[in-house]
Amino acid sequence: MVGDAHFVQTPPNSKKSKKKKKKRGGTKKKMTSEQTAAFKYVTEWVYLDQSNSLASTAAASVVDDFGVQKTLGKGGEKVVFDLHSHSKFSDGFLSPSKLVERAHGNGVKVLALTDHDTMSGIPEAIEAARRFGIKIIPGVEISTIFSSGNSESEEPVHILAYYSSCGPAKIEKLEKFLENIREGRFLRAKNMVSKLNELKLPLKWDHVAKITGKGVAPGRLHVARAMVEAGYVENLKQAFSRYLFDGGPAYSTGSEPCAEKAIQLIHETGGVAVLAHPWALKNPVAIIRRLKDAGLHGLEVYRSDGKLAAYSDLADMNGLLKLGGSDFHGRGGNSESEVGSVNLPVLAMHDFLKVARPIWCSAIRDILDSYVEEPSDSNLAKITRFGRTRVLKGGSPPPSCVNDIIDHCLTSWLTNEEKQDAEFEAIRLKLSHISMKQQEVQVP
Repeated sequence: MVGDAHFVQTPPNSKKSKKKKKKRGGTKKKMTSEQTAAFKYVTEWVYLDQSNSLASTAAASVVDDFGVQKTLGKGGEKVVFDLHSHSKFSDGFLSPSKLVERAHGNGVKVLALTDHDTMSGIPEAIEAARRFGIKIIPGVEISTIFSSGNSESEEPVHILAYYSSCGPAKIEKLEKFLENIREGRFLRAKNMVSKLNELKLPLKWDHVAKITGKGVAPGRLHVARAMVEAGYVENLKQAFSRYLFDGGPAYSTGSEPCAEKAIQLIHETGGVAVLAHPWALKNPVAIIRRLKDAGLHGLEVYRSDGKLAAYSDLADMNGLLKLGGSDFHGRGGNSESEVGSVNLPVLAMHDFLKVARPIWCSAIRDILDSYVEEPSDSNLAKITRFGRTRVLKGGSPPPSCVNDIIDHCLTSWLTNEEKQDAEFEAIRLKLSHISMKQQEVQVP
């Protein structure tokens, strides 16, 4: 009662009241030892290719109730992760460069570009990220179909694949797989237009193709945008709710592979497989259980409105990683989350990297081994495909430069501990021998 009386007697604008409020400090609190260790591990990777690594200042950080690191001491920066975003290379509204710039403005330090069924935007995103000090995770959102045995139970399932900075191993196999899906997307979009025409909405295919853009596989969003521009619906939401929703009157499937096959390919190409927006599924429990058996690594649990407890529990029950991202497209309005708006805990990112790093290191070794076995320009191009060093534009680099190029890439991709691994040391030794032989051949 004494405390209550004192509160009533204190004017709301008094210095005493302000002091008391300030003392509470909102929801911020010091990191636990577990969060501090996790944050050091994560930031070492985030700032791997930057000389001003901030990992050593992790002890001075504070976290909010989500366990998200907020500051790095005096004059520090935020470290924000967004593991799901789209650009114009699929159904996004922004170019990869503009997307990266937008992410930078929102404090994002790690951005996964996960366009639908294509990785074509990754090089541009990495080039733009260099200017802003952002780390890009090369990713792709793969369109698949899940079936429990009969056509009536089929439903679309999207699998996110995350790769190392070196990109996928066996890149040709992945590209062929994605190309088949993209070709199916053209047929699917044309079927949607035909169905809309049958519904007395005379939408033109040329209109959809113009919105989609050259070289981009069309999606439902492109059809929806054409419908809005033609005046058949008031907005994108109406286009989906009336015509284009799963199973809707103008909905159509393409030539999507089964979800298990996509997960298998992600494993073969050195990626981490994560189920996208499981809350959109009709039967998430059965799907998650089956995909876990197929090799699924995790599922999206975190959104801009917080952690979804039901899906967090499903992840725990199945021993899966708990991740999340904004699924940003840049369409504007209040219907989508802003890039960088998801509070992904540092502990979740730590768990992700603990699983991903060994997988990615193995993929990097495979790509380097291909060059060791056949030191050709094409195999060197695979190493630098998503790297920050762009080579081969003016022809083959001299043999003496190849090792420098690869060393530069490895410095950007691997921690010191990973670089000292015996297998990487053996590869570097073979690379030096190759370089010496090539130089001997060129010397008169």
